[in-house]
Amino acid sequence: MSSFSLITAALFLAVVFGGSNAQLSATFYANTCPNVTSVVRGVLDQAQQNDDRIGAKLLRVHFHDCFVNGCDGSLLLVDADGVDSEQNAAPNLSTDGYSVVDDIKTALENVCPGVVSCADILAISSQILVSAAGGPSWDVQLGRRDGRTANRAGAETQIPSPFESFANLTRKFSDKGLDSTDLVALSGAHTFGRAQCFTFSPRLYNYNGTGNPDQSMDPTYVETLRQTCPQGGSASTLANLDPSTPDSFDNNYFTNLQNNRGLLQTDQELFSTPGADTVAIVNRFASSQTEFFNSFAQSMINMGNISPLTGTNGEIRSDCKRVN
Repeated sequence: MSSFSLITAALFLAVVFGGSNAQLSATFYANTCPNVTSVVRGVLDQAQQNDDRIGAKLLRVHFHDCFVNGCDGSLLLVDADGVDSEQNAAPNLSTDGYSVVDDIKTALENVCPGVVSCADILAISSQILVSAAGGPSWDVQLGRRDGRTANRAGAETQIPSPFESFANLTRKFSDKGLDSTDLVALSGAHTFGRAQCFTFSPRLYNYNGTGNPDQSMDPTYVETLRQTCPQGGSASTLANLDPSTPDSFDNNYFTNLQNNRGLLQTDQELFSTPGADTVAIVNRFASSQTEFFNSFAQSMINMGNISPLTGTNGEIRSDCKRVN
């Protein structure tokens, strides 16, 4: 084959396969659904009036979705023939906010039917809600398509739990192509939201079978949390992830870690693990909210780039709960 023919063939293959491996773009819906952000914001504004925790909820759904099968909306699928919902997996039993996603999808289908994916709804919503809580804004990369399958087994093993060792935590992030800065920045999302008692109560009473509280916790903080989560009390009672400014997106999460007031084991390990490269990152973010915000915005983009379906792969679901 001549060199000209080889070049022509290469160009042909690039066109054919490039369409199914397209890059995400901040202007993906500029022509097909130019009002997408304002439509999503309108629904979220109403949702926030009814639930001041919706920001933390949907950000968590986006995170848990991206860590299993990539950012493909698989977590949104409910049980159906051939679908064992990821919502049934242990790490997702406490996820919430799905009805708001459905409301957003309905609103978008009325304006731009069959255009905006459920996976992109999660990405857009996360940015809007973080910014509304006082956090950074960023250009959300769009163009994801929705998966047709769920992966409950993957959800059981790939999503970090609040009880992970530092080594397991960093490995799970690394497996997704995320580095230590991404780990610390994304953990900073715990600057708002709540956690149930069962996710941290072992640290208060019997850490690692010692019969004592976790020594990396401030004793006064332990006593405060024991009032919220007494032994034998409700495992589902909620405590603020950030005891200082629980509803604001700021860098107080990191100063809390410096003061041994990280609520979850996986929070405090970022600062209290000897020799961990995350310690310097925590210190940097604690001293500069601007640096944290910049890194968080970039890490959200990095997370949103985990194995998206693009081009002709997947589908645009008309109902986020079910495949078409």
